[in-house]
Amino acid sequence: MTIEEMKKEKALLGISNEELSGLSGVPVSTIQKVLSGTTASPRMSTIVALEEGLRIADRNCRICSPIHDTGSSDMVKEEVVDYCSKGQGDYTLDDYYAIPDERRVELIDGVIYDMGAPTYRHQAMLGELYLQFRACIDKHRGSCRVVLSPCDVQLDNDNKTMVQPDLFIICRNFDINMKHFTGAPDLVVEIISPSTRSKDMLLKSYKYGKAGVREYWLVDPEEEEVIVYDFTGRDMKLNKFSFSDTVPICISEGKCSLDFSIISKALR
Repeated sequence: MTIEEMKKEKALLGISNEELSGLSGVPVSTIQKVLSGTTASPRMSTIVALEEGLRIADRNCRICSPIHDTGSSDMVKEEVVDYCSKGQGDYTLDDYYAIPDERRVELIDGVIYDMGAPTYRHQAMLGELYLQFRACIDKHRGSCRVVLSPCDVQLDNDNKTMVQPDLFIICRNFDINMKHFTGAPDLVVEIISPSTRSKDMLLKSYKYGKAGVREYWLVDPEEEEVIVYDFTGRDMKLNKFSFSDTVPICISEGKCSLDFSIISKALR
């Protein structure tokens, strides 16, 4: 998509630079420079992120379109909650809980992100990760717990963010109620898919680090790569591994690691 095409798409969707920033993870100042032509040759990663943000905005608008009555008297109908009645950035947990259960979404800084159903490969990968994380904890008699999605996490302890990590580990006492976990998990894993790549790599890495998550894993089945953000020290460290590597778990202080060659073999 060219810059001119992005400008036209943004205008058609009727979203602001601030809303596009929330959807793409690209800073507002960068968006202004790119769309105004001030930045003549923007980075490819920025273009990809902006395209993803526009795609999400388009999908959200289509999902929020009213469902028309077809006139069939024997059709089972369910009230459709309009969660496009506010501007992106203004939504709260009240809006989040008003969305029908069959529509899986995340709320990040008042912006609603629709989430599609995971693929079989995604779920198979998730299952293998769970088994290895759990085996490591059991081996060392740890008190941490491994939690699989879908499970709500009120990351910022406010009413404008609720995420559903693919997998997370908690090693501290959390305020656990009947609906969700409150606070930042110790370790979070997201399995990248084409539709979530921009959000997982840009927006969520920032949100998790800022909220106090100690370690963040991005597992990319397409590239067969694992990206690990280590937030345990004073400065964030980023390490990349392949699916043939053994990946150390930073928060375990050298006690635990995951052998991705086993995971990769199981998936094949």
